[in-house]
Amino acid sequence: MDRWVTFDCYGTLMNWKAGLAEIVQPLAGERTDALVDALAYLEPPIAARQPHLSYRQVLSQTLQQAAARELIPFTAEQHDLLADGWGRLPAFPDASDALAGLRSAGWRPAVLTNCDDDLFAHSARTLGQPLDEVVTAEQVRSYKPVLNHFREFAARTGAGPSNWVHVGNSWMADIVSAARLGLPRVWIDRDRSGHDPSLATIAVPDAKDLAEVVGRALDMGAAPGIDPLR
Repeated sequence: MDRWVTFDCYGTLMNWKAGLAEIVQPLAGERTDALVDALAYLEPPIAARQPHLSYRQVLSQTLQQAAARELIPFTAEQHDLLADGWGRLPAFPDASDALAGLRSAGWRPAVLTNCDDDLFAHSARTLGQPLDEVVTAEQVRSYKPVLNHFREFAARTGAGPSNWVHVGNSWMADIVSAARLGLPRVWIDRDRSGHDPSLATIAVPDAKDLAEVVGRALDMGAAPGIDPLR
């Protein structure tokens, strides 16, 4: 039986905050960090309220609202600033090696991402490692934490809790979603968010030794006793 490991992309494999900061710095100057924080805060509710929007449109609305919130001058010509610079987003230094190590250990890696197909293609090239499946928001017409990404992946592959581990940085979009489906789940808490790590099967600070961590998570199972959403 194939063993699958699915990843969130942005925040987990790709250092999207660092990339966004580079993109918006000419716009925001000394307010760059505040603008990036506002982008991270405002994006999830915009996507949740308007799942019919493309991710490019979500980025545009988020940037407009974040700039207004931080009192940063913004023009209509700048509405595609984030999408146009998406190819500049860097991968985390441990991401490519983690993907390669998982494949060497017999895992099939895949990505479940709140992104458009064309935007994710930039990041796939940056990661430089093959992926066996990619499910995007464009394909399922919704955004995590809605479970359509997970359901579509299960339909394509036949994977389930006995041979599938999900890995993510986002507490709500990935760890809570995987918990709702009873999946073993590895929380890469890159943001040091302060959420309760007990909802994850295993919590780690980075992707170092991820093949070993994912293997342990599958052996442990979904830990239903700590899952408040079942």
